[in-house]
Amino acid sequence: MTKPSFVIIGGGLAGAKAAEALRDNDFDGSIILFGTESALPYERPPLSKDYLLGKATPSDFTVQDADWYREHDVELRLGTEVSTIDTAAHAVAFDQGRHEHYDKLLLATGSRPRRLDIPGADADGVHLLRTIADADALLSALEHGQRLAIVGAGWIGLEVAAAARSRDIAVTVVESADLPLLKALGRENAEVFTGLHTGHGVEFKFGATVEGITTTAGGPATGLRLGDGSTVPADAVLIAVGAEPNLGLAERAGLDIVDGGLAVDASLKTSDDDIFAAGDIVAAQHPLFGTRIRTEHWANAQKQPTVAVAGMMGNPGVYDELPYFYTDQYDLGMEYVGHAPEYDAVVFRGDVGKREYTSFWLDKKDRVLAGMNVNIWEGLDDIKAVIRSGKKVDRERLADPKTPLAELFS
Repeated sequence: MTKPSFVIIGGGLAGAKAAEALRDNDFDGSIILFGTESALPYERPPLSKDYLLGKATPSDFTVQDADWYREHDVELRLGTEVSTIDTAAHAVAFDQGRHEHYDKLLLATGSRPRRLDIPGADADGVHLLRTIADADALLSALEHGQRLAIVGAGWIGLEVAAAARSRDIAVTVVESADLPLLKALGRENAEVFTGLHTGHGVEFKFGATVEGITTTAGGPATGLRLGDGSTVPADAVLIAVGAEPNLGLAERAGLDIVDGGLAVDASLKTSDDDIFAAGDIVAAQHPLFGTRIRTEHWANAQKQPTVAVAGMMGNPGVYDELPYFYTDQYDLGMEYVGHAPEYDAVVFRGDVGKREYTSFWLDKKDRVLAGMNVNIWEGLDDIKAVIRSGKKVDRERLADPKTPLAELFS
């Protein structure tokens, strides 16, 4: 009997974890993993954190070394882009006409940084951050320059700002909103991060637009030209205005796209019964929140492959993990869990001034939608439990550090 062939498209963390999960669950068929980068699959969060700080090397965040793939009979097709998926023939095309058959397919194509369509955007000295190569180019700029201009005050922009300030580089962050991280955290917590960065010497220009990137005649970037006519001089520019999911392959295959992501059910199966998906591209139906959620964070790439692989092997499960992300900036470490795109109130527990606190997002019925620990490294499981309980909480008791969280939902 011919053994089944599973194909994984995506050479990042999600793809590597899917290969691991298949072998851990005794899948004895063939596994072929395609990745567009030539590097072995690796985790991306360190690129804007420890790697820029000089505290990590690629081997520290490579998921598995080459020996593991050989020993577990996982065929790597790195530096290879899959061009099409023929769902009727169960085949993928690559390298100008070569094909590979699949019985089941996992899509984990990730995302790409958004670019700006402005003059000078393609000049030397203008950086994006997604790959090791991107990080190496940015690291070289930080080692040789004195001034960095960052467009965008999201997670990548702020993490790079922190790394640059650790090297005593002057940093100016240009943001169209009134504060950093407004969409992710809301005004109350955005002000905490503003104070964190200004306290470390970062200059913000809020409510600003970027009209172009200034350059020498035919040469590298020299800074930014803003909508009010002013300029921001810089030796290097980082564009950090978010990311876009790599959905082209899925769209060409005719898979359902919903809310800017690849539509999957709770088992992470797409509209094609033989194709599953994981990571940044996935807009997954969440059983707790009753809506589709797509997030571009490490936790999905780490945990979704286990559920997707179960479905590929005929034992569909349910992905019900709460959305999770984290950041490290200067002496601030943070973990966020939950989903609160709309909320009624924010309740703080702890010392916000010292940046040692927990923040809770509540709906109009006083149910906790999300929680965030700042420089507190315990209690995350209790935060998850109070979110999952769906119970109304007393705001005063929630704000009282002396009241155990477990008492609020028991």
